[in-house]
Amino acid sequence: MAPSRKFFMRGNWKMTGWKMSLGELISTLKVADTEVVCAPATTYIDFTRQKLDAKIAMTAQNCYKVTNGAFTGETSPGMIQDCGATWVVLRHLERRLVFGESDELIGQKVAHALAEGLGVITYTGEKLYERKAGIMRRSILNKQVIADNMKNWNKVLLAYEPMWAIGTGKTATPQQAQEVDRKLWGWLKSNVSDAVTQTTCIIYVDGATCKELPSQSVWMLPSG
Repeated sequence: MAPSRKFFMRGNWKMTGWKMSLGELISTLKVADTEVVCAPATTYIDFTRQKLDAKIAMTAQNCYKVTNGAFTGETSPGMIQDCGATWVVLRHLERRLVFGESDELIGQKVAHALAEGLGVITYTGEKLYERKAGIMRRSILNKQVIADNMKNWNKVLLAYEPMWAIGTGKTATPQQAQEVDRKLWGWLKSNVSDAVTQTTCIIYVDGATCKELPSQSVWMLPSG
């Protein structure tokens, strides 16, 4: 791993928890020699920030593509930062499958969030038939990272989330994760720059293999 790339762990709390249960969870969190980011529901960002250790960063689970306006139910990057979060999660599988978000919309969200100063955690991952057929081409990954909208790679983190592992009880092995890891960093080197390749962090969205991943020669970092 490049010296400039930190060990990074993210916990996505999704649409779960109330103030009491979140308070109990927060009291158990301890910061080790790593970068930790927590993702509570939007309604609890401010509450969590007040309770959480200042060493732990905060991320919103979603944002919209503009600063303000008549967009009922949406949250802007500025509002997110005003509540104490410095990251936002975009292109999560559930946003695509459940809410039908297109890559075009997500690309607009990514561009606006970065322009407003938020760090962006964005997802990529292959489908089951692509894994079985061995056709995880760079063109597939290229589309998924929405690279045309990454105007500031210093604030981008890539999360590998294989679609075939969601809700199936299966997880990618460290070797499979490393395979995608090589493709992503290879794509970055060929299409962006060596500097971005050396500093961009890639996490694997499953904590079960967190002990095994660092043993790989080219490895990802675990995330919750």
